[in-house]
Amino acid sequence: MSDNAVPGQFTLVLHSHLPWLAHHGRWPVGEEWLYQSWAASYLPVARVLRNLAAEGRSHLLSFGITPVLAAQLDDPHSLSAMHHWLGNWRLRADEAAMAGNPTLGHYEHRLATDALADFELRWRHGGSPVWRELIDAEAIELLGGPLAHPFQPLLDARLRSFELTEGLADARQRWGHTPAGIWAPECGFTPGMETTYAAAGVTHFMVDGPALRGDTTLGRPVWDSPVLAFGRDLQVSYRVWSPKSGYPGQAQYRDFHHYDHDTGLKPARVTGKQVAGPDKAPYDPELAATAVRRDVEDFVRTVRERLIAESERIGRPALVVAAFDTELFGHWWHEGPQWLEQVLRALPEAGVTVGTLADARDRGYVGEPVQLADSSWGSGKDWRVWAGDQVQDLVELNAEVVRLALDTLDKMRVQADGSRDRVADQLLREAILAVSSDWAFMVSKDSAAGYARDRAHQHAHAVREIAAAVAGGQLAKAGQLAAGWYAADGLFPALDARRLEGPA
Repeated sequence: MSDNAVPGQFTLVLHSHLPWLAHHGRWPVGEEWLYQSWAASYLPVARVLRNLAAEGRSHLLSFGITPVLAAQLDDPHSLSAMHHWLGNWRLRADEAAMAGNPTLGHYEHRLATDALADFELRWRHGGSPVWRELIDAEAIELLGGPLAHPFQPLLDARLRSFELTEGLADARQRWGHTPAGIWAPECGFTPGMETTYAAAGVTHFMVDGPALRGDTTLGRPVWDSPVLAFGRDLQVSYRVWSPKSGYPGQAQYRDFHHYDHDTGLKPARVTGKQVAGPDKAPYDPELAATAVRRDVEDFVRTVRERLIAESERIGRPALVVAAFDTELFGHWWHEGPQWLEQVLRALPEAGVTVGTLADARDRGYVGEPVQLADSSWGSGKDWRVWAGDQVQDLVELNAEVVRLALDTLDKMRVQADGSRDRVADQLLREAILAVSSDWAFMVSKDSAAGYARDRAHQHAHAVREIAAAVAGGQLAKAGQLAAGWYAADGLFPALDARRLEGPA
């Protein structure tokens, strides 16, 4: 132990997720969202973790990958389109260089060239081999989750259980590892879910800090189960990303919102929060690099002070958990991957023990049981984002779709000969996509709300027309409809409706 060591453990948790976007529009919302996040976040974050693993570092962080995102990173259509997108990025950079902005053009050309080389070397067979290498090296702890990111507290118990067990099985198929920890979608919880977790073999999951009344220094067994809830330390997490402040909003960093409309590139730095887009100063990578070093030092100092203070407060070594969306690092905050790599080197040098959530569990960072209540990490830390007045139409739609799908599947089960039924599989697949938490989130946050409602209704329509054909005895038509929808929504080909629990 170094002379400057502090008590306790720091854990960084990243949550990687996008809804199913393949075959559902390109611009301004749709596949473009996937390819931007892939290029700006998943490629560089994986590169950072590989660099650190090559130095012999392990147990760097807990890394969640939702099954629906993993499916897209392995999807042949997405892989081909992503390769095309990266080539187009380089062409756009060359256009910028020739159109009077050589500094921006040459900078983006280097980024695009590096990304293309990385993608062609490591990603052409999908994302699974990339993450598998890091999991096998124990650089990261894999966190899993339900199949298509539903807001679980509002979901029918049968479908909730199915999505979770199938999501964990999907991880096993892709990576040869069944996650013991999960990032519950939106950190949504309602009492009783801990029983579902325990039955599925889940030993720990994430909640937001207020769900533990702000005392996040230890994992807590939930109700009468052995399943641990780990809470996000908001004081530390908000140093990086908060509703009102945080590093990405500093003047020297690249501005996310201001685009050059001819090339789609981002030419400016933040400059000032009240400065209009056309008035912002040009982006300067060297200036940003200096800011990264400053903010790394600030974060390390914050973590050290928090560990010391919380360990003194509880009279034993404390746990500090900072948790973020992976897409923050690179996509939203251009310099995020640089910051991440430097922080993961600087923390141990500053005497901070870094480990995963599984390490915290195994090292005994466990407190008294907690009677965990309804909660989420959304606005108000309650369910308003997914169940509030402005999304009541989606709440009602979800309830109708799930009821129709389950009733139809139960009737089909009675009449089935026990063999696999592709119509039943697609009916269930469309219902799962319809109730993704993303649609209500996007409406509540007024972020491409029209696209979100269209997507929810499109999947609901698929459920309705397949179910109507089945109910009318039009089995050939039902088969044609299911095949047609599978062409667009063919994720999770191993999904088997026979594994859905029957009615109680």
